[in-house]
Amino acid sequence: MKKFFVANLFFLVTLNILIKSFWILGIDRGVQNAVDAESYGMYFVILNFTYLFNIILDFGIANYNNRTIAQNPHLLRKYFGSIVPLKMLLSVVYMLIVLVAGWLNGYSSHMVIMLFWLCVTQVLSSFVSYFRSILTALFLFKTDSVISVLDRSLLILICSFFLWNARLRESFCIDYFVYIQVLTMFVTCMTAMIICLVKTGRIRLKFNKPLTVLIIREGWPYAMLGLLMACYNRLDSVMLTALLDDGGRSAAIYASGFRLVDSANMVSLLFSVILLPLFSRMIKEKTSVEPIVSTAWNLVLLMSVCFIFVSVVYSTELMTLMYNKHISESADIYRILAFCFLPISVTYVFGTLLTANGSMKALNIIAFAGMVMNIVLNLLFIPKWQQNGAALTSLVTQSLTAFMQMAYAFRLFKLRLTRTYLCKIVLFLLLNVIIYVALHKIDILWIFRVLISLMLSLLSAFATKLFSLRDVKQMLS
Repeated sequence: MKKFFVANLFFLVTLNILIKSFWILGIDRGVQNAVDAESYGMYFVILNFTYLFNIILDFGIANYNNRTIAQNPHLLRKYFGSIVPLKMLLSVVYMLIVLVAGWLNGYSSHMVIMLFWLCVTQVLSSFVSYFRSILTALFLFKTDSVISVLDRSLLILICSFFLWNARLRESFCIDYFVYIQVLTMFVTCMTAMIICLVKTGRIRLKFNKPLTVLIIREGWPYAMLGLLMACYNRLDSVMLTALLDDGGRSAAIYASGFRLVDSANMVSLLFSVILLPLFSRMIKEKTSVEPIVSTAWNLVLLMSVCFIFVSVVYSTELMTLMYNKHISESADIYRILAFCFLPISVTYVFGTLLTANGSMKALNIIAFAGMVMNIVLNLLFIPKWQQNGAALTSLVTQSLTAFMQMAYAFRLFKLRLTRTYLCKIVLFLLLNVIIYVALHKIDILWIFRVLISLMLSLLSAFATKLFSLRDVKQMLS
């Protein structure tokens, strides 16, 4: 099972890193540089505004479906035929509520039009998430991996045509970017649906009231968790525009620092894609989850330490590479937000374990505490420190909620954390401090220093025995 997890995770992460790295450095950066900061700040705020209402779109259906089908594959056709009509109904309700909320929030006619098309993108994305939950529940992880990067691949192709043509780049605006996203997400949605239909056979769509009521009742805790997490993950930029009257400048700077961290978080999210059905099956079969948890945690720790050290030491260089506006301010934000990567990655391991176990009450209590903490700290910090206050709020909230999830999972599953292992972690961190500080003083091109540092970080993980050659051989054999 450990080999199965690592092999599929490696394929999924590699594919996503290749595509999304090109997307971040080549396309998303190009869009942000091609349009003015205020326009991108407006887009960023509206996009996060649509996320706040995603509870209506999904209602916990994707996670509930993933866990249920992984444990009971024979229910797939029955659930598929009833869930699709339900999601269509929820999509209409979502569109109406978000548009009315945007109008009541004082959005201009242009902003409402952009809000409409971003809502369409969210609806399509919700269907893609549902179809992907079917693929992962059936352990079709490689197929899911391809679907996970299809929209970004199409975006790269189309946006490249506009951004790398001098004449077209001059007329490129943020609205074009929104329309292209709608198109690529539609193609991805249709592709995912066709693959699911091939796997499931002919499906008869029918609004089954008893089953719909059951799905809503069972999916409600997952929906509530999604809403609460969306609030403390996405409220920062919305509250920046609400509390500061600067034309969206702070939100744009925050978006610059947040973009790379958010993209890195997508890699951590891939852990949960594989872990949720895997944990669900193992818990039902009463198989110990500790070996998979240990492997996932070690991988997350290595990945997080590398990302955080590179981000802190080379924040200015990275922001200079990506943007041509607000470099210093964006670097300040990025240094704070980079530390969020570790607690968010922890959540994708231990939060996923608790989700697979059905421990939704505990997760919702923790998430509610995180939402309240996020709102209170933003109200205190944003007026005083602007975008830096929002970043600090995010770090505090993410860290405390991750710690609570981890502590609860350790107690519930009786996981062990030995003194020897803690010493290994401390030694690993100290070695990395020495590596990054020492190499930062060497007079060579900074990108070479980063690559050398990453290689030495990997070697330090083996030197401290967080990983061993025997483990690698067992996974590859």
